[in-house]
Formats: sequence, C-alpha cells, structure tokens
Amino acid sequence: MGTPTKATLTFLGAAGTVTGSKYLVTVDGRRLLVDAGMFQGDKRWRLENWADFPVDPSSISDVLLTHAHADHVAYLPALVKHGFTGTVWATPATIRLAEIILRDSGRLQEQSVSDALRGGYSKHDPPEPLYTTADVEATLPLFRPVGWDTDVDLGGPTARWTRAGHILGSASVHLDIGGRSILFSGDLGRHDHPLLKDRATPPSADFVVCESTYGDREHPEPEQPHEALADAVRRTVERGGQLVIPAFAIDRTELVLHALVQLTRSGRIPRVPVVVDGPMALRALEVYRDESLGELDHDISIDDFTDLDLTEALSVKDSKRLNDRTDPMIVISSSGMAEGGRVLYHLRRTLGDRRNTVVLSGYQASGTRGRAMERGTRAVKIFGHYVPVRAEIVRDDEFSVHGDASDLIDWLRALDRPPETLFVTHGEPKAAGEFARRVQDELGWVAVVPFHGEVVSLLAD
Repeated sequence: MGTPTKATLTFLGAAGTVTGSKYLVTVDGRRLLVDAGMFQGDKRWRLENWADFPVDPSSISDVLLTHAHADHVAYLPALVKHGFTGTVWATPATIRLAEIILRDSGRLQEQSVSDALRGGYSKHDPPEPLYTTADVEATLPLFRPVGWDTDVDLGGPTARWTRAGHILGSASVHLDIGGRSILFSGDLGRHDHPLLKDRATPPSADFVVCESTYGDREHPEPEQPHEALADAVRRTVERGGQLVIPAFAIDRTELVLHALVQLTRSGRIPRVPVVVDGPMALRALEVYRDESLGELDHDISIDDFTDLDLTEALSVKDSKRLNDRTDPMIVISSSGMAEGGRVLYHLRRTLGDRRNTVVLSGYQASGTRGRAMERGTRAVKIFGHYVPVRAEIVRDDEFSVHGDASDLIDWLRALDRPPETLFVTHGEPKAAGEFARRVQDELGWVAVVPFHGEVVSLLAD
C-alpha cells in the first residue's frame, strides 16, 4: 500500500491501567483494532466495559490479537453484539484458548445476572449481561489463524506475529501500514518460561507499544524455587487444613501444577490430593496437552505438569462434592484475582477457618478481591455477603510469566533500531511511569505514558 495521508493510534485500553487492552489504528479511514480486552479491577475501569465504544464497531475491518487472556480478548463479543463483522486474526493456540475464555465469559455474564436477580443486590432493574453466550457463538466464526513470523496481508496493511513467551500462543504483533510501522509487545514473558518455547525478537518499528505490568520491579530468583508455596503446603497439611489457589485458567493453572510436580518429586512437600476445579481450566489443560501445536519447550513433557494425585472437577456436581471433604487437599480454581468463577465458592467455604491457606499465584490488580486479601483485609464480599478472612494468605511471586523490568529492557534492547517513540502501557501508573523513566535513562529513547483515549499521529514529521 502507498504511504498513508493520515494514520493515528488511539489508546482505548491499558492506558492508565493494567487491563482492557485495546489499541485502535486508523489508516486513511480504515480501522484496525489490536486486542479487544475487558477492563477488570477498579469500578471506574469496569464501567468502561459498558460505555459506548468510541467508534462504530461495524466500521472496524480487523482485530489483531496478541494472546487469549480476558483482558485482551473478552470484549470481542461486545463488539460483535454492536455490529463488528470483520476478521479476528490470531495464532492457532490463541484461537483455541480464546474460544474457551469467551464461552466461559459469556456464561459468567449470564450467571452474574442470574445471581444478582436471586440475591437482589443489583443496582440495575432489570440487570443485563454485557453480552450473552449467543454473542460469543457469533464471534467464534470470525477467527482466522496466522503463522509465526510470516507477513499476513490484511488487504493493504501487513501484520506479523512473533513469539512473546507469555502464555500458549502469545505473540508480539508488528503492523506495517505502508512505509510506517508499529510494534505491539503484547504481554511479554520472562526470559525462561518453565513450559513454553522462549520468546523471539520481532522486527523493529517506527513506534513501539510496550507493556509495563512489572515495569517497576524485578522478579525474585531464590535458591529454592517456590519455597513460599512449599512452606505453605507443609504448614497447612500439618494443621489439617486445605489450600485454595486462585489461578488463571490459562497458563497459570499449568504453572502451578508444574511447580507442585517439582516440589512433590523432590520431596519438599508431601504427596497431597490436588484438584483442578473448573471446566475452563480443564479445557485449557487439554490444549496444553496438544503436542501438535508445537508450543511446549523441547525438554517438557505432559507428565511434568500432571504427575500428581490429581482430580479434575469438571461438573458442578464434582465441584460441590469438594464441600464435603475435610482432608488436606489443594484446590486450584479460577479466577486468578478471585473476581469470579468457582474459586469464589471455595473461598466462601475456607476463608473463615484459620487452618486453611489461600495462595495468591499472580498479579492482583487494584480493586480486586485478590488485592484486598493480599493487603490484609479482614473481610471480603462474596455473592453479596461479607466473609471473614481468617485463613492464612500467602503470595508466591515466582509464578508470574510477565517479564520484569529487566526482561522488558532486554526485549527492547534486542530490537535492531530504536523507535521514534516508545509508548508505555498495560501497567498501573506507578509501574508505567517508572519504566518509562528507566527506558529514557538506560536506552536514551523517547518514552511516554499515554492517557486513556489519547490519539497520536503515526506519520513522519
């Protein structure tokens, strides 16, 4: 395509917050959206999910996905509900996982309405879901698979997906709009993901949009991996309690299982029953087991995250049976920030007993139950009622598959030329601001933190 006469980038999400990733690229009137994530956490941002989309969704020709986490894909059915009929491009593994995420999200939207009606605690009369399972089913046929490091012709613009090493199928997306280019990092993995092939270096670009979830910190690298988890398991089993591990169904569940396998094999924890509770997590586990995708690292086998006294609670009946068990066990259930899903039932059951332990296995966004527990709250609200927090709360920081600040700097440094501007996004304000300053100090680049709704030109001066 020729050089555009007008090209802009609008930050519709993950600007000023760590969720809701959405970037609108407009080229001479054509609109492409990179990621379509749902806002999570603080009420201010959750309300944005319900706001009118800034442009008519029917005017968007393509959506380019970096990966399948809800804060990058779960707004898609809302776009479809309001008129989007274009193409959704993603890697094969992202498509497989996004299908799971979206169907679960649609079900949870409908369930939340049902719960609110039954409990009478909704402020809306009548309460309505953001979208329905029917909207999800209308979304799935729009997906088209892309290969790794291959230019995909979008009818003028071209895009390329490069491994990001964050979760199965995760990618950075390089977009060429005719003589001008922009690179979206997506969520970047660490330099050594325990299960997946390493991230790769994408082509450089005139503009780079880089995440900063952990832009203000470094991950610990202890001599004894996951000692926080091991110690929590030993203490809890000794006092006859149970452990609940809120874990994202996609990737985090597999990482927790992998850690438990390693700890059990090495004798650092006793062999204790482990339950994965939730159809979404179990369906995701099946995708990870699909060796035809070629995503697992060369020295990883399926046994490395399933060699346990493992039970899979697929049905609601299976889940409810866990209420009758009093023996020590470990329950892994989503969501990872304790914002929805079956984990809420386990938390309601276990939080009030000092014998039990909740292990937080990842980042807890501001405004979530997970963040409240992490900060020592004495009670959390579940299904309209406050539940006392007497159980031990433990955080294991080693599960994060977001790159820390040094990982992000290394990824940027590997690009073969600096961009005109680096936009630092997908981080809470403090993390994004500190990372932008570090880039300026160490790399000498122009690095800015855009605000929500900001529009910038992609044309040369």
